[in-house]
Parts: sequence; structure tokens; C-alpha cells
Amino acid sequence: MPATAALASPGPALNWAELLSHRAYLLRFAQRKLQDPALAEDVVHDVFEAVLRGRAAFAGASALRTWLTGVLKHKIVDLVRQRRAMLSLDDAAEDAETLALECPQPRPDELAEQRERLHQTLQRIDALPSGLRDVVRLRVLHDQPTEAVCQALQISEENLFVRLHRARKQLLS
Repeated sequence: MPATAALASPGPALNWAELLSHRAYLLRFAQRKLQDPALAEDVVHDVFEAVLRGRAAFAGASALRTWLTGVLKHKIVDLVRQRRAMLSLDDAAEDAETLALECPQPRPDELAEQRERLHQTLQRIDALPSGLRDVVRLRVLHDQPTEAVCQALQISEENLFVRLHRARKQLLS
């Protein structure tokens, strides 16, 4: 096809040289998205093939580069969908990075660490002065409502929040 021949589309006439002037930009865009130069080349080629075959028609409603980038984005999405459909657990099992199955439950060493932290925190709560310790036990550990804690300790809501603040401050220091 001659470089100046107009490509068939219902919108403004396109020529091959004008399309190719955007190739480097499209290639960089595809490489950033796909992280694979060979795949990027293939997808950009698919964009130009779609334009040549009339499957993608430029209507002139936007800039040519914007339209070509939109076509490219759709091609990338199609490629990602195709590749995802082709992946199987057998293929992924060969590549540890592709399939990182991890149990949602904590490991035994993590459980031991959590228990140790809990034990230390409970000891620090026990070491608080009685006014602060009672507030933390009732409100935080036993999850009692504010009104019930205030009534049990015969303190105001404001005083409850002050005591909780002081207790947390001491526990974090």
C-alpha cells in the first residue's frame, strides 16, 4: 500500500504515514501497561491491522492519537482477558510468583507472637492505676456500652473519655 494512500473509513481520510507517526507513542504506552516488549509490539500491530481492515473506523470526533490510544486500550484489555482465560492452575503451579496461594489463617509462629503481645498488653493493663484499669477492662476488654461503664463506676461520660485517653497514653508509652 502506498504511504500516501487514504485508508477507508467513514470519517476523515487517514493516510498510512500519519498513522505510523503515532507508532512509537503507542508502543511506549503498550510497554508501560504490559511490561513485555514483544506483547506490546503484537498489540500495536493489532491496532494497525484493525484500522487497515476497517474493524476500527476513525470518525474524527477526537484527535487521531487519542482515538488510536483508545483502540490500543481495548486491544490490551482483550489480550489480558485472553491470557487470564488461558492460565490454568497447572501452569501457575510451575511459576511460584504467578500462583501465590497462602492460607488466610496465621502461621504457628504468628499465633505465638500474637499471644505473647496479648499477654504483655494484659500485664500492662493490670499495672495501670485502678481508676484507669477499671475503665479499660469494662469499656475495651468487656466491650460494655459507655452508659453502663459510667453507671458502674459512677463517673460522667466526659470523665470516662478522659480516663480512657490517659490509659491509652500510658499503655503506648
